[in-house]
Amino acid sequence: MSRYIRSVSIVVADDHPIVLGGLVALLNEDKAFRLTASCTNGSEALEAIRTLSPNLALLDFNMPKLNGVQVLKTLNAENLSTRVCLLAASLADREIVAAINERPFGIILKESAPDALLSCLHAIAAGQKWLPANLVDGAIERLREHQSEVAKVSNVLSPREIEIMLRVAEGLSNKEVGSKLNISEGTVKMHLHSIYQKVGVSNRTSLANFAIAYRERLAATN
Repeated sequence: MSRYIRSVSIVVADDHPIVLGGLVALLNEDKAFRLTASCTNGSEALEAIRTLSPNLALLDFNMPKLNGVQVLKTLNAENLSTRVCLLAASLADREIVAAINERPFGIILKESAPDALLSCLHAIAAGQKWLPANLVDGAIERLREHQSEVAKVSNVLSPREIEIMLRVAEGLSNKEVGSKLNISEGTVKMHLHSIYQKVGVSNRTSLANFAIAYRERLAATN
């Protein structure tokens, strides 16, 4: 039996009607919670939280108008006391870290079982954080690694050399790279010779593989 008797007010927001309907039904079955509003976008959720001052808010990470993190950031700026749990289908590492920086009480994936979601909300209602280590710590560590690798390349290669390297990874010839960057084919060759030495590769294929890995790490940090 729950130790709460519908004492925990909650606002729920998700732009997918089926998901929102499922969340509403789940919360209405739990006597701990009193659903005060269900919203289909971040702007509605923010207004409901401002007006109703619920204890909790369960917010979809990706919503129209304002996403869950933007709502959370606004609540923090306004010093509102509603505890926020972010709900997401999937999250990139940089999204997890960005969310953590705004100090949510919880983050949970939509693939979680209904009982897990209720456990999460009960924990948050009791003042506990729900930030799974396998989700959060892993994302922070991977992002740090990506940032470190990107910084290493930036410290070794000039911006022009990085640009040439990335063009090579697109499969362009020296002539085509020169045309794209408005430099001569000879200048491209000189740059490539320098790049090979700096990153420790001996041919165009190896450089392309190096560049693709760099590009993926760069994308993961932005």
